Amino acid sequence: MKKILLVEDSDSIILGLKYSLEQESFKVVVSKTVEETKVLIKNENFDLILLDITLPDGNGFDICKYIKDKKDIPIIFLTARDEETNVVMGLDLGADDYIIKPFRTRELISRINSVFRRYDKNESKSNIIKYKDIKIDVNSAKVYKGEKEIIFTSLEYRIVLMLFTNPNKLITRDELLEKIWDIAGNFVNDNTLTVYIKRIREKLEDENIIKTVRGLGYRVGD
Repeated sequence: MKKILLVEDSDSIILGLKYSLEQESFKVVVSKTVEETKVLIKNENFDLILLDITLPDGNGFDICKYIKDKKDIPIIFLTARDEETNVVMGLDLGADDYIIKPFRTRELISRINSVFRRYDKNESKSNIIKYKDIKIDVNSAKVYKGEKEIIFTSLEYRIVLMLFTNPNKLITRDELLEKIWDIAGNFVNDNTLTVYIKRIREKLEDENIIKTVRGLGYRVGD
């Protein structure tokens, strides 16, 4: 489920938009101020930001710059002012699209889906694997949890890559051992694999993300 942060101070707009977006199976979190938004961006992960320009304690341009300096999250501006300078300023700061109030909800949802398609296409081209808050950049062989890079050994990385490339699929211990053998060029026994899985779980700081299927192997996902 895609998670959207709606930054808007109008209760009537919040009520209507939140309902409509949830009907489209989006999870919606609401923020009404600049400061509240910065806290949410710091502590949570979002797939898209809907951002009003005028807020009680600042403006959407400041938030856009703050977000783009820290994370690559798509942003759509919601603005009641359709001066060209405002639109250009938002796009120059890295916003992906804008929509002028009042707008039709279906039009906004269409814009949101269009932005998601562009991002999904770009991530596919750059060989990005994502599962929940875990991101693997295959091109650079780096793994991130949220915005924090997790350092793995080459063998640990191969195990992580094999498991997360196949979410919800059982990967047998024999398959993993064969993969390790191919890369390491030396023998790795069954007990050593158990140690590797334990260390990977500790580094991911999540004991449940890699599940043990007793007697068979491991699986990422429910």
